[in-house]
Amino acid sequence: MSKKRLRSALVLLTAAIALLTPVLSEASTPYKTYTMDGYGYVSETQSAYSPDSSITKIGDYSFSSPSDMVVTDDGFVYVADTGNKRILISDLEGNYVNTVGEGELVAPTGIYVTEDKTLYVADKDGKKVVVYNSAGVKINEYGKPDHPLYGGKVDFKPQKIVVNRSGNMYIICEGNTNGIVQISPTDGGTFIGYFGTNYTSVTLLQMFQRMIFTDEQKAKMLSNLPSTPTNLSVDEQGLIYTVTQGENIATLKKLNIAGNNLIEPDAYDELPAAVTTGNFENIFVASQDGYIYEYSDDGEMLFVFGGRDDGRGRIGLCGRVVAMGIDPNNRIYVLDGEKQQIHIFKPTEFTNLLHEALYLYGKGRYTESKEPLTKVLEMNSLFDYANKAMGRAYYQEENYSEALRYARLAKDWTGYSNAFWEIRNDWIRENLIISIVIIVVLLGIITFLKRKKDSIGFLVAIRNKTAGFKERRLISQLRYAPQFMKHPFDGCYAVKREGKDSYLCANIILAGVIVLSIIGKYGCGFLLKNVRDGYYDLVGDIGKVVIIFLVLIVCNYLMCTINDGESKFRQLYCGYAYALTPYLFFKPVGIILSNVVTFSEVFLVEFTYYFMYAWILILLFIALKEINNYSFKESIKNILLTAFTVLIVALVAFILYILFSQVVEFVVKIVGEVAYRFE
Repeated sequence: MSKKRLRSALVLLTAAIALLTPVLSEASTPYKTYTMDGYGYVSETQSAYSPDSSITKIGDYSFSSPSDMVVTDDGFVYVADTGNKRILISDLEGNYVNTVGEGELVAPTGIYVTEDKTLYVADKDGKKVVVYNSAGVKINEYGKPDHPLYGGKVDFKPQKIVVNRSGNMYIICEGNTNGIVQISPTDGGTFIGYFGTNYTSVTLLQMFQRMIFTDEQKAKMLSNLPSTPTNLSVDEQGLIYTVTQGENIATLKKLNIAGNNLIEPDAYDELPAAVTTGNFENIFVASQDGYIYEYSDDGEMLFVFGGRDDGRGRIGLCGRVVAMGIDPNNRIYVLDGEKQQIHIFKPTEFTNLLHEALYLYGKGRYTESKEPLTKVLEMNSLFDYANKAMGRAYYQEENYSEALRYARLAKDWTGYSNAFWEIRNDWIRENLIISIVIIVVLLGIITFLKRKKDSIGFLVAIRNKTAGFKERRLISQLRYAPQFMKHPFDGCYAVKREGKDSYLCANIILAGVIVLSIIGKYGCGFLLKNVRDGYYDLVGDIGKVVIIFLVLIVCNYLMCTINDGESKFRQLYCGYAYALTPYLFFKPVGIILSNVVTFSEVFLVEFTYYFMYAWILILLFIALKEINNYSFKESIKNILLTAFTVLIVALVAFILYILFSQVVEFVVKIVGEVAYRFE
């Protein structure tokens, strides 16, 4: 509280000065910072950036509907002050330097500054691009391209602009859905073509509508045109970054010279407003609502923080973001068009260490990168990107066991696969001959025992003692399961006519399926694991298998009863349980394989499971057909009716769940109200 009182006192004492000079207002962090782990879950982490200050005006000049901003490497801030029809230039603290374009521009909405301080201005209402030299003198002007490929009816209203090292301009024009307009400065402005065009998709419903609708109805349909990018940026290598609202995974793009996208971000915002690159090949995206995303150069989200202002005017929370930039000190400048000010965020120690590690790793200095990464992990041992980078650093040092450990901590499947491949290769080189010798010896012993089984006394005694055990009814039925799997027609006959329909046997098979499904879920190899380490839901796992099996059996039996099926519930239950037998044989194979394969060999596990499920489906179909004495056509009809019945049951269960939840919520509220009034 004392700090807040001191801050208030300082604000009051400097109120008069604030009217004449730019004020750098400070504030505590009014938002939370989040990151994304390897499983794709968003979790809270320590602050990556804290609000440092804000620029409410440049010198004596206030903003009016600012639309764009550029922060240069030599420490200057250019702001497109659209409402006042000018470009304001200041230093990093907001001290006035110069004004450009006043009296010449109509509606400057986009700006770009080259290394030699040449200023490009996208004047939307002026329908031109104006170029100024470092002294603020106009040296060139580009209007609508007269090339036929541009489109005679397409207007030229430039909104945003960037320029590469060759001087080629990339311009986003309002209402132009063909893509980014690319203009060369040669011959007074040569139209090169459209760049980075967004794609459209057509749903099956839209295809059907276009087939049956009249021309009048088609005219009333919403047009399926590509989205126009919202903003763009260019890095030192000439790669173009774009953000487009409503494009889902393609919201953020990193385009090479051919216009091909190089990244797919693992998180995105539906309303991106600005994009820029940092000093460590990292990417920043600001949403319209004030959320700031930081990505690695390959699109992995490192942080997201910020948010929309709640009316209290706190620094770090925005009204409507329109632009952003990064200064040489790695501070983030965010231009707020609604509050008409610039928010400045400074990186925390945690972020500085991470950036240092990213820089060293990107330069191939893997050993040096481990020191800042170690400090990052001391602050947050669960920060997955740091674990991933540490694992990759150890991999480059050929310390594969440590690389494997960190890759698993980071959920870095690619890094894990590469490290495991190296470890497995080393093991094979060291143990291949010994393993072959052991296998040959074991096969020899087994072959010898099979040949001498009638002459070796203890083998004869064991066989005599187990003979009676094998003849027991339950054991005989369990031993029949492999026979059912290989000869399903005979197996169905035995279930129906020869007393192989035992509830106990069927439940034992079902229990085996449940156990193997649980082992497969939690004990499979890391590369195929879909649940978090240490997370278990055994009740849910058992319940899902039992409920699904029982619902399918009951619904199918009801349909069989209605459609003249000959099966009894007991027979159908046991027949379907026997049909699950391939699961008992192939699932363990898949589990074992999953623990010894790399990414390039995962198809072996997938093929095993596909084969297993195909076999089970065939057995289930044969069991339905043979036990009920159905024809092929009748069996298909029964399957469709069963699927419909299951759908109805699921719908009813969902409705009951919603009603029950509402009743529970109502009771809880009543109890809470009674307790409150009693107190």
